[in-house]
Amino acid sequence: MADHDLVLVTGAGGMGRLVTERLRAQNVPVRVLIRREDERAAEVRAWGAEVVTGDLTRPETVAAALDGVRRTYFGLSVSPDHLLAATVMATVAKAHGELDLLVDMSQMTVSQMTATSTAESHQQRLHWLAEQVLDWSGLPVVHVRPTTFLDNPLFTALAARSIRENGTLALPFGTGRTSPVAAADVAQVVATILRNPEEHAGKVYELTGPRALDMTEVAQEFSKALGRTVTYLDVPLQWWRTEVLANAGLPQHTEQHIATMAQLHRANRYDRATIDVERITGKRPLTVEEFVAVRKDFYLG
Repeated sequence: MADHDLVLVTGAGGMGRLVTERLRAQNVPVRVLIRREDERAAEVRAWGAEVVTGDLTRPETVAAALDGVRRTYFGLSVSPDHLLAATVMATVAKAHGELDLLVDMSQMTVSQMTATSTAESHQQRLHWLAEQVLDWSGLPVVHVRPTTFLDNPLFTALAARSIRENGTLALPFGTGRTSPVAAADVAQVVATILRNPEEHAGKVYELTGPRALDMTEVAQEFSKALGRTVTYLDVPLQWWRTEVLANAGLPQHTEQHIATMAQLHRANRYDRATIDVERITGKRPLTVEEFVAVRKDFYLG
């Protein structure tokens, strides 16, 4: 990647922040598209990134953000506007951009979906449709499909609450297995692809942790990391949704998405593990124990 090749990153929080941090650490020029000025924008600007304001659902601001850009990371947090934003990005990039690569942040659940499947969340459906739009555009696209993030409230805020209260990991996953991945590992994959895009266009990468675990095994990983016994408590899905998830203060769209993820975990839809993180970055992804260990104070309070 030439030093002058400018990368557009959508968002200064979450994955956008992590990708920007890794690119700037390697002196890659980055432009970050944000909706509003806040402390996150100030942080990425302090790293040397250019910051522009705009809205992924407004074509004129997307066109301005793409000016002079050769590769871009497209991703949003969980949002009902995901498909609209993807359509705007594809349309504007095709009409006005000269992209060598667009990295699309999708979800692994997409690989199990069809045009008419209905078991998935509205957010997962938006990701499936967005992939179709981006593929139809003819742009050089790579789809990155992480499984459940270790950074998800399922394994962070909600887990910390039950661990502090009674030493349990109380989730409605039944005997389902899962291989959650750290956002930091996904960001490293994205940054690596953006720096060396030649072999990636047209590919799909499915990103997981190093191995699939049932929730009893996940609880054992928490126990080792925290130095205290954590046991898995399988709770009824409907009770958990109304008594726990509904009190988490999440937007309705996000709440419905997480509730569906829990249901799909129970149906064992997340029992998958790949080597794509290590194949692309050269490093093994973080285990549950490693992720939790560096956040010990958060979990124990």
